[in-house]
Amino acid sequence: MPTPNSILVIHGPNLNLLGAREPAHYGSATLAAINQRLTDRAHLAGVTLDTFQSNIEGELVDRIQQAQRDAVEFIIINPAAFTHTSIAMRDALAAVAIPFIEVHLSNVFAREKFRHHSYFTDLAIGIVSGLGGKGYELALDYALQHSPGA
Repeated sequence: MPTPNSILVIHGPNLNLLGAREPAHYGSATLAAINQRLTDRAHLAGVTLDTFQSNIEGELVDRIQQAQRDAVEFIIINPAAFTHTSIAMRDALAAVAIPFIEVHLSNVFAREKFRHHSYFTDLAIGIVSGLGGKGYELALDYALQHSPGA
């Protein structure tokens, strides 16, 4: 199966605080460390990987739309709190029609009831939840084996 040439990893609000923010839920790894591991793995596979984090919904929507213009072939996204609220991000993902995996560091189903609903899951190829930063790596492993256009 051909490997995608370009993968985008999108991190939603408050993920810039990883490493210091509620480590019992989100682990001790920083966002920079997670991004570096992903970038290194993608580089070994000969794939371009870009990362983007924002606390602002509109910036995340803009980056999703830009992904289509940049010919990104796969997205790994942790919408964070926007998982439960952002119809705008959902609509952007539907519009660009780039395959994606939804990632959550914590097990959202073992947390507050409002976290059990996602506006993204039904559009996603899959979801990884509750495995900390390793979830991003598992999503990347899948993406590296995903055939563009499949």
